[in-house]
Amino acid sequence: MGFDGDKKRKCIIAGSVSGLLVIMVVSVAVVTSKHSPKGDENEIRKTTKAVQAVCEPTDYKETCFNSLMNAEPKNTEPLDLIKLSFNVTIKSIHESLKKASGDVKAKASKDPAAKGAFELCEKVMIDAIDDLQKSFNRGFSLARIEYYVEDLRVWLSGSIAFQQTCMDSFEEIRSNLMQDMINIFKTSKELSSNSLAMVTGISSLVPNSNITGLTGALASYARKLLSTEDGIPTWVGPEARRLMAVQGGGPVKANAVVAQDGSGQFKTITDALNAVPKGNAVPFVIYIKEGIYKEKVMVTKKMPHVTFIGDGPTKTVITGSLNFGIGKVKTYLTATVTIEGDHFTAKNIGIENTAGPKGGQAVALRVSADYAVFYSCQIDGYQDTLYVHSHRQFYRDCTVSGTVDFIFGDAKCILQNSRIVVRKPKRGQSCMVTAQGRSDVRESTGIVLHNCHIMGDPAYIPVKTVRKAFLGRPWKAFSRTIIMKTTIDDVIDPAGWLLWQGEFALKTLFYAEHLNIGPGSTQAQRVKWPGIKRLSPNEALMFTGDRFLLGDTWIPQTQVPYTANM
Repeated sequence: MGFDGDKKRKCIIAGSVSGLLVIMVVSVAVVTSKHSPKGDENEIRKTTKAVQAVCEPTDYKETCFNSLMNAEPKNTEPLDLIKLSFNVTIKSIHESLKKASGDVKAKASKDPAAKGAFELCEKVMIDAIDDLQKSFNRGFSLARIEYYVEDLRVWLSGSIAFQQTCMDSFEEIRSNLMQDMINIFKTSKELSSNSLAMVTGISSLVPNSNITGLTGALASYARKLLSTEDGIPTWVGPEARRLMAVQGGGPVKANAVVAQDGSGQFKTITDALNAVPKGNAVPFVIYIKEGIYKEKVMVTKKMPHVTFIGDGPTKTVITGSLNFGIGKVKTYLTATVTIEGDHFTAKNIGIENTAGPKGGQAVALRVSADYAVFYSCQIDGYQDTLYVHSHRQFYRDCTVSGTVDFIFGDAKCILQNSRIVVRKPKRGQSCMVTAQGRSDVRESTGIVLHNCHIMGDPAYIPVKTVRKAFLGRPWKAFSRTIIMKTTIDDVIDPAGWLLWQGEFALKTLFYAEHLNIGPGSTQAQRVKWPGIKRLSPNEALMFTGDRFLLGDTWIPQTQVPYTANM
C-alpha cells in the first residue's frame, strides 16, 4: 500500500491551517491570572477555551481537559499548557506508584515472581518520570519549537516505553495482578499519550518540521548536530571520535584499562565503570583488552559519555547466561550488558548470552540510552538477543544473531551495513528477526534495517524449511519496521511477516520493504495485511538517517553510493 502524495500534501496544508486556527483561538485567550472560587467568568471561559484547543489533538480529551483545568493553569499560552501537561503526568505517575504500593505491593510480595515484577515496575516508572522531567526542563518557545520537538517526541516515547515495560513484567509471568496495575496506571498512560499528541500536534504548525521532512533552519540545525565527520556522528566527543576512527584494536589512550592478566588498572569492566567520575560530562574511555569477561555489565544513567574499546568483536567478549526460560529472571533484567547512560559508544566489542534455545528470553544487550552508537560489534544470543528498548540508537558494521524476536524493543533505531544472522531454534519454534514495540501511534520510534544482510547460520540452513524464519511480527499495536536496500537470503519464508496472535495489530502496524535484493526479498507471496506499506522513493526517505534520526548520522563507509537523502 502506497501513500497518495497529493492527499498527503492536502493533509499537511489542512493540518497547518487547523493548527493556526488553534493558535489564534488560544492567543485570544492568553491571560496570566490565578483562578479563585469566584473567578471572573470571562477569564474562566477563556481558559476553558484555551485548554479545549490544546487538548484537541489528543485521544483522551476528557482526561486532558480535566487534568489541565484541575491544575489551575496560570498561563494559557499553548506551550505553557503543554509543559503543564508534562508536570501533571509526572504527578499522576507518582500518585499511581503510591496507590500501587498500597493496593498491590502486599499481594505481590506473597509470590517471588510477582514481587520481582513489582520491584521492576517501581524502577521503570521512575525512569518514565525522568524522561518526562527532561521534557519539562527542555527550554522552548514557539519561535524555536522546531529545534526541540524531536527531542520531546523521543523522550515522551521513552516514557511510554518504560511504562509499558512495567505492564510487560506482569504479563510475562501471567500474573493476575496485571489488570490491577493497568487500572491503577490508566490515567498516567492516557496523560502520557496526550502529552505526546500535543507535542506532535504543535510540530504540525511548522510545515515540514517533523521527522517526515526536515527543511530550512531545522535541517541545518540537525545537520550541525548530527552530521558525520570521518564517518562518525558529530555529537560523539573528540576523544571518542579519534578512538572510533582507529582501525582494528591495539593500544589506545584510555581513562581506564581492563585486563584479566593484571596488565591494566582493573581486572573487571564493572570496577572500571565504578571509576567514572560523578556528573561526568566528557568521554570516559575504557579500553578492554582481549579476553572473555564473565560479568553482568551495567552502564547506569549516572555514567553518561562512556566509551568501550575492545581488541575485536571476537577477541574482547563479554558473556553471560541469565534467562527467563530456565532461570526465571525477568527479560528486562537478563541482559549481559545494559546501557542506560546517554552518549554511549562502543567499538570492537563482542557481547553474548549463552543461555541457548532452551533458555527462552535471554538478552545479550539492552540499550535504554539516548544517542548510543555501536560500531564493529558482535551481539550473539538466541531469543531476544538485542533489546533496543528506547531512545535513539545507531549500529554500524555489527553482527546480530538469534532466533525468536532477536531484535526487539521500542527505540528509534537504525542498523546499517550489518549482518543479521538467523540461528537454529529449538524444535517447534520459528524465527523472527524483529519484534518492534511501538504502543502509541504518535511515537517516533521504529526499527530500520538499511543496507544489511539477512542470512542463516550454517546450523540453521538444514532446518530452514521446517523451522521457518520471518522478517518480524508485531509485538505491540503500532509496531513499525522498515527494511530497505538489504540483501535477504532464502532463509526468510515467502510470507515475509508472521502473526503475533490472531488479528492483533494487522491494521495498525507499519511494515515496509524497499529496494531489497536477494532470493528472500521477493514480495509476490508476502502477506497482504492492511498495515503492510509499499513505499515510494520519497516516502522511503522518511526512514533514512538524516530524516529518521534527525540528521546525517550515517557513517559513509557503505557498500552502496551514499547521499544525504538515501
